[in-house]
Amino acid sequence: MTERFEKGFAGRVAVVTGGGTGMGRELVRQLTADGCDVATCDVMEDNLAETVAICAADGNTGKVLTFIADVSIESQVLAFRDAVAAWRPHVNLLFNNAGIGGGGSIIEDDRESWEKTFGVCWYGVYYNTRAFLQLLLDAPIGHVVNTSSVNGFWASLGPNIPHTAYSAAKFAVKGFTEALITDFRMNAPTLRASVVMPGHIGTSIAINSRKLLGADPKEMTEEQIAHMRVRLAKSGLDVSGASDEDLRLGIQAQGEFFRDNAPMSAAEASTVILNGVKRGDWRILVGADAAILDEMVREIPTDAYLPDFMERVQARGAFGTMSSN
Repeated sequence: MTERFEKGFAGRVAVVTGGGTGMGRELVRQLTADGCDVATCDVMEDNLAETVAICAADGNTGKVLTFIADVSIESQVLAFRDAVAAWRPHVNLLFNNAGIGGGGSIIEDDRESWEKTFGVCWYGVYYNTRAFLQLLLDAPIGHVVNTSSVNGFWASLGPNIPHTAYSAAKFAVKGFTEALITDFRMNAPTLRASVVMPGHIGTSIAINSRKLLGADPKEMTEEQIAHMRVRLAKSGLDVSGASDEDLRLGIQAQGEFFRDNAPMSAAEASTVILNGVKRGDWRILVGADAAILDEMVREIPTDAYLPDFMERVQARGAFGTMSSN
């Protein structure tokens, strides 16, 4: 069985980071439904257990190995790798999917949250690629699939929202993956690499990121709420008449809105990704909004950070449910 993945993933072994929710969970579901054995890690044990339960309820034939690991901590990644190596002799697919948002401003945000976001989104990709490289090389064929973002070619969420840590990490993921194409061709011809760039996908990343960074709206301190007021005012929103409880509810609702009103679901996005891998695509744009934004940034890159650029993007039909504020 040395052909690549045109016929699907049955009989293969995959690793998926961040398999507890969102696209990670859907990748696990769809891979195991196709008969692929999947090892997956996450930092939230309950979410991983729910993923396993869903796969079992669906009657999926692929086996699942779960492991608790923070992908920004190399020792935990290596422990995950060791567990996978004891489970299966090689790995055919590595989906570096785990990610969080945060650390938007290098000026206003604390260094800890900035570096945690960068660590998960960039070092999680780097550490896992390093860790699983030999298991990928031990397989007849292997494929590394790294999730970047539209923020890997457009470092913005609009003119009034600093977005530095996540964007810097996703640019790094994009560049790293593109560089792997030549590296693998020259030095590991059985391996391929793909970079995934999703637009707005309906996941709980906003909700989970706040929990992981100690900013769950239900538990935010008075100091955090005060800081949030300042940031919202800078973005042009008048929240002077809102109580602290109003702000907590509003932040929670914002995360739920992002999850529930996206133009593409996590399941749909995962299908696009897996179909791209089957075709051997090295560049996988996910969602019409990603395609529109990619086209516009390429067309006139010098306009990408002008104040009205987001409005022009929305006029083309992208990010219509997201406010530039």
